[in-house]
Amino acid sequence: MDNVSQVRIFFLSGLNETNNHKFTLFFLTLLCYCVILLVNISVIVTIILDKNLHEPMYILICAFCMNGLYGTAGLYPKFLWDLLSPVHVISYSGCLVQAQVIASFGFSELSILAVMSYDRYVAICRPLEYHSVMSKQRLITLVCFSWLMPFFIVGINMFLTSRLKLCSPYITRFFCVNPVIVKLACFPADTAVNSIVVYITVIIYFVHGLFIFLSYMYLIKTCANSLENRAKFMQTCVPHLTALIIFIVIGLFDILNVRFGSKDFPQTFKNFVEMEILVIPPLMNPLIYGFKLTKIRKTFLGVLTLKIK
Repeated sequence: MDNVSQVRIFFLSGLNETNNHKFTLFFLTLLCYCVILLVNISVIVTIILDKNLHEPMYILICAFCMNGLYGTAGLYPKFLWDLLSPVHVISYSGCLVQAQVIASFGFSELSILAVMSYDRYVAICRPLEYHSVMSKQRLITLVCFSWLMPFFIVGINMFLTSRLKLCSPYITRFFCVNPVIVKLACFPADTAVNSIVVYITVIIYFVHGLFIFLSYMYLIKTCANSLENRAKFMQTCVPHLTALIIFIVIGLFDILNVRFGSKDFPQTFKNFVEMEILVIPPLMNPLIYGFKLTKIRKTFLGVLTLKIK
């Protein structure tokens, strides 16, 4: 039993400084979660109901919004419960599940953005081949890849973490993430395999990021020589780039906070940085696509008008 954790419950200390404002935070968080659910479900339902939107780009946007719902489901219900609870605890298995959901959400986000960049590259640079390259079968394969590969990679990381013997049940955050759990290991030498797998994971998703960067560089170069292509780029690629920039900036802040978070920063500030990844992208992405992409906006407003009548 030496390689099996004896910790069965974790104490989350990230909310200890919020007791004086917990009801205000609860209602603001509940409002935020309701808006996230509303805007994401609205985009998903709009795309599903309108057959004219059953195209690769819009199906990928639908997958993007579904991923946002998946990620936020891993945080908000537990967070809302903790805001009203006098004790902030989570079971060992619950902590691993939460870490799995939140991490796989983040990696899936990057994978879907990579597929979106490939879709835009084919649509603008190889328009005559678009429907043969982005066939229904290939699209399903790419979407499944974007969801299942991150889940599998994070699952390996979480399995390795579950084998560690932990010497402390205290987590200095208000939700669970894998690097923080690994830091609780009794023997740092036992985490060597974890570190190797983490580096491999970083390399895999660095390649994703490089692929996205090169795709858009080629797109910009191609569109610079054509007025028609520039119009296509502004209409369909700008929302993707906006979502990508938001995700990368917030992701980097979160990684820096996990790896090098200073004790000198107030806990409230650290909580804000930690939560950004599950607030801004799930909230902003459907709004960006809903307002910028004409087909989605027109379809949504048309459905809304019919409902009002």
